[in-house]
Amino acid sequence: MRRSRLTGFVTSLLLAAGLGLTGAASAQASSTAAAGGYVALGDSYSSGVGSGSYISSSGSCDRSTKAYPYLWNAAHSPSSFAFNACSGARTDDVLANQLGSLNSSTSLVSITIGGNDAGFADVMTTCVLQSDSTCLSKINTARAYVANTLPGKLDTVYNTIRAKAPSARVVVIGYPRFYLLGQTCLGLSETKRSAINDASDFLDATIKTRATAHDFVFGDVRTTFSGHEICSGSSWLHSVNWLDIGESYHPTASGQASGYLPVFTNAA
Repeated sequence: MRRSRLTGFVTSLLLAAGLGLTGAASAQASSTAAAGGYVALGDSYSSGVGSGSYISSSGSCDRSTKAYPYLWNAAHSPSSFAFNACSGARTDDVLANQLGSLNSSTSLVSITIGGNDAGFADVMTTCVLQSDSTCLSKINTARAYVANTLPGKLDTVYNTIRAKAPSARVVVIGYPRFYLLGQTCLGLSETKRSAINDASDFLDATIKTRATAHDFVFGDVRTTFSGHEICSGSSWLHSVNWLDIGESYHPTASGQASGYLPVFTNAA
């Protein structure tokens, strides 16, 4: 998410659900993907906000050399690599600004998108600063958007990706649950944490349904982040970071390398 949109706290309550290849099949798929061009699309969870080592030329997009697309590119050396993901991106931003690198030679595409559309930065700001009831009301508004409006937005993005890159393997990656519940943990109440996790699952389910409908692969990072949520004592997600608010609720470098990268590698 773009830091200028946060006014307070940043997040993307996004998630997804998955499918992955393993062993020799995975190695073969990655080798095939590397034979063509790789284009990385999406929002801050793909650009690498929260992991540091930002590429200066990326400006406010905050693309990181520790983000999973950059790490995958370094390990597999595809014939070309376009790192187009940008902090703050919504579906309309992907359509307007990120698809120029796609063509008939593109063999692999990754994308995380949807949370900014649903306004989850506002959800987190509300839940951090206001009451349980106000938080739950804001979450319900976001869930209604995810149910009624987001599917059409995702379909437009996915249709356009397929039209521009007809032969590409497209991996739609989701987002982790934010909180490990049932723990003693400073900050939000258990009621808020549980509702946020439920909303994340709902968003994941929606994204997975639309990705699957387009014959895209869906990568579930909830599995790799399990035990590493906020309140776990070994979190791969930033909680509120008062020294750099823009990193709040984003994966750390460990979250990118150990949470996102394995899921993408298995699915690519």
